[in-house]
Parts: sequence; C-alpha cells; structure tokens
Amino acid sequence: MKVFFRTIHLYLSLAAGIVIFCSCLTGTMLVFEKEIEHTLHPKLYYVQAAATRVPLEQMIKAALKQVPKAKLASAMVYNDATRTVEIGLIVPEKKGKKGNAAQAEKSRPAMAQGDKDKKAKEADRANLSVFVNPYTGQITGQYSRRQSFLYSAEMFHRFLLAGKDSLGDWVVSISTLLFLFILITGVILWWPKTKNIMKQRLKIKWGGSTKRLVHDLHLVTGFYTSIFLIVIALTGLIMTFKLANQALFAITGSKLVKEQPKAPQSKYQAGAQALKVDAALQAVATQTALADYYTVRVPKDSLAVYSINILPKGAVETTANTYYVDQYSGGIAGAQLFAAKSLGQRARAYVKPVHTGSVYGMPTKIISFIVCLLSLIFPVTGVMMWLNRTRKKTKTYRKMELV
Repeated sequence: MKVFFRTIHLYLSLAAGIVIFCSCLTGTMLVFEKEIEHTLHPKLYYVQAAATRVPLEQMIKAALKQVPKAKLASAMVYNDATRTVEIGLIVPEKKGKKGNAAQAEKSRPAMAQGDKDKKAKEADRANLSVFVNPYTGQITGQYSRRQSFLYSAEMFHRFLLAGKDSLGDWVVSISTLLFLFILITGVILWWPKTKNIMKQRLKIKWGGSTKRLVHDLHLVTGFYTSIFLIVIALTGLIMTFKLANQALFAITGSKLVKEQPKAPQSKYQAGAQALKVDAALQAVATQTALADYYTVRVPKDSLAVYSINILPKGAVETTANTYYVDQYSGGIAGAQLFAAKSLGQRARAYVKPVHTGSVYGMPTKIISFIVCLLSLIFPVTGVMMWLNRTRKKTKTYRKMELV
C-alpha cells in the first residue's frame, strides 16, 4: 500500500507541482495584502483626526467631481477616527474597449437570466476608489486595485491571469483537487511504524547530510503544515466547484440558496423628495455606532432603497448585516441579518476568511503566512528527492550491465 500511495503522491505532484508552487507563492503574497497597501500608501488610508466631520453627501459629491464621468457604487465609512472615507466609483471604459466589448457581446449566444443578473452585478462593482478626508472633505488620492501588482497576483492565484471559467481557472481548480490528494497521501506516507521512527520524523536533523536535510525538510514540515494546508485546499475547492459548495450545504442540513433575496422597494410618494445619504443613515445610527465600518449604496431609481451593509466590531468581514432604508420615509424597509441565515449560509460565509487566514485577524494571518511560506519547500524538496532516487536507479542499472 505504501508503494501504491507513493506512486500516486509522486505522479500527482509531478503533474500539478508547478501550479501548486505558483498558487502557494501568490497566496503567501496575498495574506497581508491590506497591510502592504496601507504601508505603501498611508496618505490614502489615514488622516489626522479632528473634532467635526463633514456630511457624507458632501464627500460623495467631491469624489464625483474629481471623476466627472464616473457613477457612484458605494461609500465605505470607518469608525476609526484616523481612517479616510472610501468612495467606490464605476468609471466607464474607453470607447475603444467599449466598442470591442460590444462587438464581442454581439458574437456571443444569448445568455441565461442568471448569467445576465451576474453580469449586471459585476458591472455595478467599483473599479476606482477615491479617498476623502472626513474632516475637511478634501480628496487625499485615488486608487485602482485592478491596476495593482497584488490584484494581478490574485488573478494569477485564481485563474492564471486567464479569467473566470477559463482554461486557467480549470487548471488551478484541478490542481487544487490534486493537491488535496497529495496532502492526504503524504500524511499516509509519513505515518511511522514505530515510536522511534516517529521521533525522527518530528524534528529536522540539521547536522545531517544534504540528502538527509532535504528528506527531513520535506517530511517534517509536511507533517506540521498538512492539517492547515488540507483546510486551505478544502476551502479553495468549496469556492471553486459547485459540487463541493453543495456538499457543504448538505452536510449542514441547509437548503442551497442560489440567488440572494431581492431587496425591498421604497414606498413611492409622488412629489416627495428623496432623502439625502446622511438622513437615511439616521435609521441605523445605533448599529453604525457599534460597527467596525459600514458601506452605503444609494438608490438607483425612484423605487429602490438605501442599502447599508454594517460589519459589527470584531466580526469576520463576510458576516455583515444589511439594512434597507426607504428613500422617502427614512424607515427601515427590511433587513438581512447574518444571525438569521441558515447554518449552511453562515458556514459558507467563513470559507473565504478561513482560506485567506483573515478569520481571526492578525494571529491567523501570521499562521497562514508561515504555512504558505513553508509549503513552497515541498515542490523543491520533492523534486530533489525524486532526482536522487532516479540517479540511484540509473547507477544500479549501470552496475548490473557491467556485471
């Protein structure tokens, strides 16, 4: 059985080793993405606190004035007094790109309603962030994440730069599945027969030969990181494969919700003036005061509502509560509370934070960083071990030929 598992472990590693190495490398970079960005661009994210803040409506107008042709996507406000307000804008594509997109759209077959809704949601996402000083209303800078190096690293990590549902997406997904089998077979191969062997496989013999050092680095680091890497691989599969996602809901005994529930509508009042952002926020003032940050989306038409996404202090970033405020009366028209969701939905919300290591803040980020960094050892030491064995076999065959 050991020979059988060793063969599986070897050939799966040879097949997916390069992709796994690249995924682990880019994953290591992305663990501290926010911290890196804040360190590189402190003036965008931080200001000196003052006594009074300007209205959010004024900040939004300042951002839109900075980029005249843009449309408002959202406004993110932090309760940290030293943080700027991030205004997310949708900047239209250039004419050349738009023309190419329209040409491609005509050549495509008709999309299903679900695909159209998905595409509409993607079109509503901000592609430019404008940072505003909440005390002066002045613009501190602009930032397009899509043009950053770390965004490229994420796209390489997820799709090999080829985009969603592309060949690159499938290569990464299948490699992640193979990685899971590699990890499981690796644990089986590591498992010792005696206590003495176990003691040897729990520590690295730094004073040994190069071959012994390579062997220990592969086995020992593999054992200590295997549990964490199996969790990372499993969460990656849940985010990638529909079947794995469905399995999560089945295990939790929850019904899979394919579409997000539709937001309620405002009660239209003829001749009535829609409320400004700051007035609409009064409906959830108690919740926003206890938040880490909140994101506001303004109504798109006369029947839409204000959508206010509030993340409580100390909560995981994907566990926010959403409140809908009537744009005329200022009353709460509805809410989607995280606690009211099914067990499957709540578990699914933790999948990405567990995968990225942000689930419990800095402690788990450090663990994730170390694990991803150590995982880079496996492909290198694995290849070195394989080459050593290949050379041994070659030497043995030559001796037999000479005899």
